[in-house]
Amino acid sequence: MNTDLPVITDVRLTPILISDPPLLNLSGVHQPYTPRLIVELITDAGIVGLGETYGDRAYLARASELSRQLVGVPVGAINTILGLGRSASALIDATPAASGLRGALTTDKVRLSVISAFEVAALDALGRHLGVPVHTLLGGKVRDRVEYSAYLFYKWAEHPVDDVPADPWGAALDPDGIVEQARKFLVQGGFRSFKLKGGVFAPQEEIAAINALAGAFPGAPLRLDPNGGWSLKTALRVAEELTGVVEYLEDPTTTVEDMAEVHRHSGIPLATNMIVTSLDEVKPAFDRDAVQIVLSDHHFWGGLHATRDLAAVCRAYGKGLSMHSNTHLGISLAAMTQVAATIPELRYACDTHYPWQSEDVITERLTFTAGAVDVPDTPGLGVELNPDALARLHERWNSMPDMRERDDVAAMRRAHPGQRTATSLEY
Repeated sequence: MNTDLPVITDVRLTPILISDPPLLNLSGVHQPYTPRLIVELITDAGIVGLGETYGDRAYLARASELSRQLVGVPVGAINTILGLGRSASALIDATPAASGLRGALTTDKVRLSVISAFEVAALDALGRHLGVPVHTLLGGKVRDRVEYSAYLFYKWAEHPVDDVPADPWGAALDPDGIVEQARKFLVQGGFRSFKLKGGVFAPQEEIAAINALAGAFPGAPLRLDPNGGWSLKTALRVAEELTGVVEYLEDPTTTVEDMAEVHRHSGIPLATNMIVTSLDEVKPAFDRDAVQIVLSDHHFWGGLHATRDLAAVCRAYGKGLSMHSNTHLGISLAAMTQVAATIPELRYACDTHYPWQSEDVITERLTFTAGAVDVPDTPGLGVELNPDALARLHERWNSMPDMRERDDVAAMRRAHPGQRTATSLEY
């Protein structure tokens, strides 16, 4: 085995637009197209490593800056790559994030999301060079399959605009529609747990949908996530009604204090990807017992090593761990699967948007069997880039400048000026 590590000689950044169904959430509705960024690290050995992250303007700007600093760095120098990524030369205004679901778009959040793509690409290249999978570079897998949860959404039948890809899923705007959607997930991927994105309709309606799922799929783990859209009073009432029905509630409110009160009063487990998104947020939330399960995300946390670090912190505090998801393609799903395979404490099925994405930039889509993805033992991430698909989606990015920022709020306003998705999120 050749132990001379390849050196990065070039970095290719390709922003793309991928089609997205009209999925509803607290902020509004997904746009017809969502920006992603594909990273390719090219080495002097002819090996190319792949990474993926958000493609909005702020992420692309930071990635462009970092890419110029990586030429000449060995792909195995992960700490060097992470260090370069943490040193931003310019700050990003802390303005509300376009997606509306991550709070302020701070410098650190953008920086870490960009670092993640470069770290994953470096690990992919290193694994390809050494002939080992990424999970070996992270200490070795502890499971052969990683379980994912079916991610259910209220949705329209189609986008209310012309010239967008056809949507085969159909509408889901009531409990029957959600149950039918879950059945499609079961048929297509054998999913055995279900998460509903809430915060769209009044709480009573979303409780009814969860109860309908419980009736249709007895014993299946269920979750409800309103993205912090409820008041403390409403969260307490929902928790009271769904204790013993759901596996956990995710981010019912937006503050540590309110989350702690919901758990203290009801005993229901609470998960988050909103109030614990960095190490400095861990102690306040854990000390108050506001969170029982942290939803890691290698984009938010800055890569696969950082995800394992978070797992160790959760283990020390006796907290559970799972994985958050946002709109993503196969490179990110492969990275999620590689790191999830190495974490013994990952006892909850991970989230993934991947079944909603009809397009990809890899040659062969990853598949779900019994709700899980098999962990590959092929070198690197185990996926290959499809240059033609990448070029086609990049051309769409070139031709549609008005879609280069994800903005669920604006998409909703275009469809229904002055309206929200629900008249009230309170009882």
